[in-house]
Amino acid sequence: MREIQIESPGRDYRLVGAAAPRLIPGPGEVLIAVAAAGLNNADLLQARGLYPPPPGASPILGMEVSGVIAELGEGVGGWKAGDRVCALLPGGGYAEFAVADAGCVLAVPEAIDLVEAAGLPEAAFTAWTNIMDTGRLAASESLLIHGGTSGIGSLAIQIFAARGHRILTTAGSDEKCQAALAFGASRAINYRKEDFVAVAKAETRAVGVDVIFDMVGGDYIQRNIEAAAPWGRIVNIAYQKSFRAEVDFRPVLTKRLTLAATTLRGRSPAQKQAIRDALLREVWPQLGARIKPVIDRIFPWEQAQQAHEYMEKTGHTGKILLTF
Repeated sequence: MREIQIESPGRDYRLVGAAAPRLIPGPGEVLIAVAAAGLNNADLLQARGLYPPPPGASPILGMEVSGVIAELGEGVGGWKAGDRVCALLPGGGYAEFAVADAGCVLAVPEAIDLVEAAGLPEAAFTAWTNIMDTGRLAASESLLIHGGTSGIGSLAIQIFAARGHRILTTAGSDEKCQAALAFGASRAINYRKEDFVAVAKAETRAVGVDVIFDMVGGDYIQRNIEAAAPWGRIVNIAYQKSFRAEVDFRPVLTKRLTLAATTLRGRSPAQKQAIRDALLREVWPQLGARIKPVIDRIFPWEQAQQAHEYMEKTGHTGKILLTF
């Protein structure tokens, strides 16, 4: 089979195609003939040597794929060869075939293009578990999503707008703000022109936002605290700006806030299956209607290096995919 390997991991890494033996699914696993793989910021970090895969995971990049089931491992039921699926992976997605734990596999409905479905798993799993499980977003509560036109942000807005939540979001241009509004946000904030803290307070009559979903970090840590409502929950999935900040914890105490940070990749198969099951119940029935993957650009697998360079520019809206 064909796969994409990292040559000279580090700042000047290169992605190169290579031949590899075809994989064999183990017990509880499925083998997927990959139609497309989604790109994530974690892929860029891993290629630079800054984010190693979990123990036992494939060293090949790629944490989400779509395709058709090629083979079932021992003990796997409910699937058959030829089924259209997408899956969350701990690694191995940049290849012609990928092995996935059966508990992380989701059917792709006919209303969703099979290639575009590669943009669903990582964003859906991440948004749901962080906003619902960690953030404990309750009915009628408000939500602030930073990076509303990112792959995760664009899907998160759709998911929680469909559930009736008032959503504020940040983006880096007026054009991106318009896109975020089209996804279902109630208010999009151009962070280059507006102070999201002031807007959040104005939009909530000075109460603040109930749940804040952030991947920026840095000075956003303090600003999120200021924008949060009493008993608010702030959940970080990354600190792209900086892991460090000088923080005044007084409002954390007086507003009784919860600060949390989580990752998804290293969770156990059972934990990921629980998220998958929740998505099947709560999100998947609306796919193709109110919720769709947002795809910015699709590259053939031979252009994986160009795809990474394009992603680094941070100007995209939605997901970037590689096709096989």
